[in-house]
Amino acid sequence: MAHHTLRTWLLPLFCLAIPLSVGIVGSFFTVGSIPGWYAGLNKPAINPPAWVFGPVWTVLYSLMGLSLYLILRYGTERALIQRSVFFFAAQLALNLLWSLVFFGGHAMAAALVVLLLLIVLIAATMLTFGRISLPAAWLLVPYLAWCCFAAVLNMQIWILNGVNA
Repeated sequence: MAHHTLRTWLLPLFCLAIPLSVGIVGSFFTVGSIPGWYAGLNKPAINPPAWVFGPVWTVLYSLMGLSLYLILRYGTERALIQRSVFFFAAQLALNLLWSLVFFGGHAMAAALVVLLLLIVLIAATMLTFGRISLPAAWLLVPYLAWCCFAAVLNMQIWILNGVNA
């Protein structure tokens, strides 16, 4: 009984901690660039104020964690679950890579490529999650929508600041 209770509490916390930790690591590359490099960029009218990004990403990472929990509560023995978790991990790695490339490397074109690949992997994650748990897939819809919006922003910032930027 104690093992089941421990799993009941630890699995959701673990699933939340994974994407939130990625967000924290990514913020190390982001926060330092915002007042300097990013503030000096030309941005489109649709660019949200800087204060919006932290709360939005916190919600999105939390939804990712909840989505992952809805999958992992079925265990990890089935091949479909393993494939789903692989896609989840891969998209999370690209999520972190985007912060490194855009904010750490100031490479807008390369960041856009990473973001487009990220969108494909989020869709793949949603498709495989949906075969296991429809709510798990639907929880990723806001994340997919935000990343599509981010791709438009990334592209517009790149264009507004010169394609050589």
